[in-house]
Amino acid sequence: QWEIVRRLIHTTADFEMLDLVRFSPGAVEAGLTALADGVTIVTDTEMARCAIPLRRMTPLGCQVVCLLNDPDVILSAQTTGDTRASTAVDAALATLPGRLVFAIGNAPTALLRLLKRLNEGAPAPDLIIGMPVGFVNAAESKALLMSRADVPWISISGRKGGSALAGATVNALAIMLEKEKKSRGAAPAPCRGA
Repeated sequence: QWEIVRRLIHTTADFEMLDLVRFSPGAVEAGLTALADGVTIVTDTEMARCAIPLRRMTPLGCQVVCLLNDPDVILSAQTTGDTRASTAVDAALATLPGRLVFAIGNAPTALLRLLKRLNEGAPAPDLIIGMPVGFVNAAESKALLMSRADVPWISISGRKGGSALAGATVNALAIMLEKEKKSRGAAPAPCRGA
């Protein structure tokens, strides 16, 4: 946990992260296992996607996807009146094969939609990094996430968060995994996605 918190402090220059970052039991281990298995990481913004470099993900066989600007997502959001962020969550759950990690750093509506879909029986992702930022529903959506025991999660209590922090959390997990592999002398996993 400290490796992640330290990276979030470095990203924000905010020592309050020491008191605000929260982990469900086994969340770090779940994240490490998911990345080692070549999971798909779904972000709620292009900024979060860009914060997770392919030079870290490709050797692990992971891919990073943001569906926010997908034409079908845009059209569906315009038709239904839902936000693109929440519509992108629906699209990810419906169209992306295999195991998923969600890294949500900006849109409370994305986190709320994901939790709603889990309540409706959608398969649980390997990990939810829930760090939406702001004054409207950010703290509330994270409180709902932190009340769950059915899915591993990493979150930040209160209003603070952001795309950079969601990306930094994924990067911290990847760095931990790289160090673990180097210490065991293991070769990187083959590339399974870009």
